[in-house]
Amino acid sequence: MNISQIRDILLQAGIAPSKSLGQNFLVDENIARWIVAQLEIKPTDCVVEVGPGTGALTEFVAPLCRKLILVEYDKSLAEYQRQRWMGDTHVEVHHADGATWDPRCLFAEQPVKFLGNLPYSCGGAILENFLTAPCACERAVVMLQKEFIDRILAQPGDDAFGILSLRIQMDWIPRALKTVPPEAFSPRPKIDSTVMLLTPRDPLSLPPFDHRLMDSLMQRCYAQRRKQMYKFLPEQPAWEGVAAAVGIPPTARPEQLSLQQWVTLTNLYDPHPLASIAQRDDELFDVVDERDHVLRQASRKEVHDNNLMHRAVHILVFNRKRDCLLQKRSLLKDRHPGVWDSSAAGHLDAGEDYDAAAARELREELGIRDAQLISVGSLPPSEANGWEHVAIYAALHSGKVHFPAAEIAGVLPFPAGLIDRWIERRPQDFASSFLECWNMVRSMIPQPEAEED
Repeated sequence: MNISQIRDILLQAGIAPSKSLGQNFLVDENIARWIVAQLEIKPTDCVVEVGPGTGALTEFVAPLCRKLILVEYDKSLAEYQRQRWMGDTHVEVHHADGATWDPRCLFAEQPVKFLGNLPYSCGGAILENFLTAPCACERAVVMLQKEFIDRILAQPGDDAFGILSLRIQMDWIPRALKTVPPEAFSPRPKIDSTVMLLTPRDPLSLPPFDHRLMDSLMQRCYAQRRKQMYKFLPEQPAWEGVAAAVGIPPTARPEQLSLQQWVTLTNLYDPHPLASIAQRDDELFDVVDERDHVLRQASRKEVHDNNLMHRAVHILVFNRKRDCLLQKRSLLKDRHPGVWDSSAAGHLDAGEDYDAAAARELREELGIRDAQLISVGSLPPSEANGWEHVAIYAALHSGKVHFPAAEIAGVLPFPAGLIDRWIERRPQDFASSFLECWNMVRSMIPQPEAEED
């Protein structure tokens, strides 16, 4: 799309480029084609493009992907895109702010790739909205102000290194691909832009850690980055021991810590008693028969290795919007690592009853202590649920949750209709025992005439 075509589109839509919205439209077709190529789009991919504007990138993306989702903040440009793609069922256009548009629907559309020629004013907020873990995107190509990208790429010791660098690098490996000069845009900005590729960081390259806790600690310390960081951290554990364990001097300032050191510091301040324990092979379970009668006790490892019948609970927690909280299981789990599961679930300890186990699992996995548990049914042992007698519970909770990072990679609320579509399209994303539980509980959830996702 060249400069004359873009001017025609803007004239037709009655748009004068807005400086406050960072509307500098890419007019170099060769660069546009090259940027799209870096996304490595496959025919099975869904691509979400934020800020498509006049469609300089969109034109090259649309023929390549299974589905294209456009999120455009400018009302007139969103309407232009709707008219442009009217009748094309594989393109969705949303008039919305990319910093606040709800990306949860993307989980049902995986594999998903993210593309954006982002406005400089809110690029960070857009990246945070779409790329904060757990997220559905597996690859991202973005173009932003060079100075902004330099901050993302910065390493400890660089003047630009800070909280933005850490927020991106904790989940992604960023790489600058190309510098794009001002003359590639209309109107011309005063500075260069950089095209950046983001690929997921290997989640096992770092110890498990609580992302939200780390972000909270970073915000405290970076609020005054030139001051010694101990002044802004919790009193316990004692700072001298923390500093020694992290490998930093007691006088350290936040900008001196590497990503790995921030992870170590976060885990030292994580109060959850199970924060670093994914599971214990020596836990004792009751081995039972088909009628759920106790036969003997055995370790977790023996039970799982030999497919012995045992007991478990699953709890589905709903908030006031009737969204169901799902947890993404840690990659350290011995069964169903890395997939989505019930809000909380676990085995009964030897001698424990189902009600007590449900309350304990809800407390240990989500930090919920005051929710009323409602028994909604049970499932017999089968290969699909790991030979477990499963008692299923429901609970209502709309407050915060706190989960052990070694057991759970993340927790998100999802509308029931979205979960249905997600399961239909990608059942492999879920633990098989959850699928059985969801089928039972789903029939009990009221269905409004038009359920919103």
